[in-house]
Amino acid sequence: MTTGDHLPFHRLSASGVRALAYGEGGDAVVAEMLRAERSRRLLLLRALDGGLIPGGSDTPVSYTAAWALLARVQECAPEVFEDVLMSPNTGMWVSLAVRRIRGRAYEEAPQWVVIGHLAALAAAAATRAGLDFSINVPVRRGLVPLPTLGCAVLPCHERWGIANVLGQAGRLRITGADGEVHAGPDWERREPHWLPVRRLTLGSAGDAKTLVLEDLDPYRAFPRPSEPRALSEAEAATWESLLDEAWAILLRDDPQSARAMTRGLMQVAPTPARERFRPHSSTAGDAFGGVTASRPDDAPQLAATLVHEFQHTKLGGLMHLEPLIRPGPQDQEQEELFYAPWRDDPRPLGGLLQGIYAFLGVTRFWRAHRRTADADHASLAHFEFALWRTQVWSTLSEVREHPRLTPLGRRLLGLLSERCAQWMDDEVPAAELTLARETAQDHAARWRAHHLRPPATAVDEAVRAWERGAPRPPAVLTAKPFLAPDPAAEFLNTAAVLARYRLTDPEGSWRHTAARSYGAPGAVHGAGEADVLLTCGERAAARAVLTARLSARGAPAGAWAGLGRALADDPAHEAATRLLLHFPERARAVQEALETATGRTADPLRLAAWLGRPEAPGAR
Repeated sequence: MTTGDHLPFHRLSASGVRALAYGEGGDAVVAEMLRAERSRRLLLLRALDGGLIPGGSDTPVSYTAAWALLARVQECAPEVFEDVLMSPNTGMWVSLAVRRIRGRAYEEAPQWVVIGHLAALAAAAATRAGLDFSINVPVRRGLVPLPTLGCAVLPCHERWGIANVLGQAGRLRITGADGEVHAGPDWERREPHWLPVRRLTLGSAGDAKTLVLEDLDPYRAFPRPSEPRALSEAEAATWESLLDEAWAILLRDDPQSARAMTRGLMQVAPTPARERFRPHSSTAGDAFGGVTASRPDDAPQLAATLVHEFQHTKLGGLMHLEPLIRPGPQDQEQEELFYAPWRDDPRPLGGLLQGIYAFLGVTRFWRAHRRTADADHASLAHFEFALWRTQVWSTLSEVREHPRLTPLGRRLLGLLSERCAQWMDDEVPAAELTLARETAQDHAARWRAHHLRPPATAVDEAVRAWERGAPRPPAVLTAKPFLAPDPAAEFLNTAAVLARYRLTDPEGSWRHTAARSYGAPGAVHGAGEADVLLTCGERAAARAVLTARLSARGAPAGAWAGLGRALADDPAHEAATRLLLHFPERARAVQEALETATGRTADPLRLAAWLGRPEAPGAR
């Protein structure tokens, strides 16, 4: 196989860089990135072909035969070769295969199965090209995936095995140790032992888009392979309907992203539905054009997810061409971590940039969609826009001048800031705007309560001051806290999830079921009674619940942020509110230290008011 002796040096055009730096970038930019990605994959294939693949007669799959067969495809049917090469799954596989050869394993399969996947690629490509051939390929628990074509199901119970794939006159015979499967020439036809790749056509005429609904390829998932999970016909129909509707929404509300996705979004790999308003999706820089997504609640949510993930794809493509951040100091013991308003955990700078870029696209989508959404969903769309513009803007403000940014990284964040600043004055209905601001503040406060800790000496001094009845806490308690990542932090976005329930179904049953225990019908993970009361505007009742909870031993860290929210409309508790919404880690640390030292807890309202007294140095 020819992997190209003179691969070009790739560089984005000035107009392409500027478009991406504004968080945009249409079809032309994606075409530039795909050309670069093609060269990258050829280089990775060259790495495999250049002596890294282990040889030996005991190797169950002939790598030489796989290379030779792919070379025939490249010569006879170059369009098929290109389609297989540029599949997101091929990108994921070849990257993991090179890492495997270099000693980093991402799956339990033997190395010959991982590298032998090249033979499956060759067999699929040769079949699509109409060639006659015979080649051995790996079998995974009885499954023989042929990428971009389909998957054969053999009566095999071994974890790993070998099957022979024989292609003749447009037909396949796939023979394993315990049986065989016949397929073709109608590859789209589903048989008991043959599962074809699902190809969809979204939209129509000039707006049509082809897309693979990928449920078979082991390299469809990130960051490691997963076994095929064939969709039922009902599941596939649901996905097709949602994708078709989401595509129509994107064409109407975010046409530039839609045009870019026409070329650049190649497949969606479905995963099972998750909790309502908590969809999960992912992309990988090695799998340009692929998205893994849980089944969405509705089409607008899916449209926003596609925008989100395609933003990751574009930024990943840019970062393959030129870095945005410099490596940290070699003597730095631990990588610097930051608050990310869309995550439970602290994030490194690179991950934070990815989140900023992705959620700027999400903000852009909701900004447009709120003008076209139907009456039942307009309120939610206004909320989403207000929430994400706030979160993106605050994060941009935090890191856009970071010293580790390269010139391109600094330019990127500068232009993203310009774009986001233009949206900050856009009008949003008062109720949705207030709820978005409160939700954003809640997440930040909960994150601080979990992950930040005041200096231990300051906490000890504060405990002694409290015990002796000092009028205010020691000034040392206002020193900068240190980051101590809490692995138990989860569901910090519960306030946002409950806000979405309230906006879409104000009087719904969620009011009575959200705080149920984990796994119960209607439960919202992370939600307690006080969270529901706060969402419904019942602050006094929430305050009573939270005060009782924080007076008991072992109170959850996030309850301090909740108490601050419950006090927010009461002028009599202004000092406590300010402390709990901006520095809840102080209340948590002092209360826990009091509990350890004395065996009892302080009244949380009194403690928060004392810690937040305006006279205390640095409290303002």
